[in-house]
Amino acid sequence: MSLTPRWIYAFIVASCCALLGYALYTQYVDGLHPCPLCITQRAFFVLIALVALIALITNPHQKGRYVATAFMLLSSIAGGSVAYRQVWLQSLPPDQVPACGPSLEYMFSNLPFGEAFSTLMLGDGNCAEVVWTLFGLSMPNWSMFAFIGLGLAAIASALPMIKR
Repeated sequence: MSLTPRWIYAFIVASCCALLGYALYTQYVDGLHPCPLCITQRAFFVLIALVALIALITNPHQKGRYVATAFMLLSSIAGGSVAYRQVWLQSLPPDQVPACGPSLEYMFSNLPFGEAFSTLMLGDGNCAEVVWTLFGLSMPNWSMFAFIGLGLAAIASALPMIKR
């Protein structure tokens, strides 16, 4: 069995599903409510998984692999940036943390889309709260590492030395 782009796409899809599954587990079983930045990170994991799934199903040639890689890499960079923003918010002293904002449902039902979207991307005081850690790192830290790994896997899927 040799390493092919399809195996890498399958790995990316499985990794994203596992990450999203654990996020849903912590939400519905452990009772950890996601903040706006957490939800945004989930959206980027879904986007990466969808692109990888389409590439897995269609098995594109070299140009298609470059396009899939570009979309997955851009999504990984964007998701990693959102995770980094949350890590930064969590590192702020308590007196510098922004005030907690309205719920996501309220923002999208009562604010113009542009304002709700910018509020979602910037995060608020809810995003600065550390409610879960593993080996001393919060969930956004681990998400940032996951986005880096997914980006590297996406790059590997487009390398010409990977056999088709």
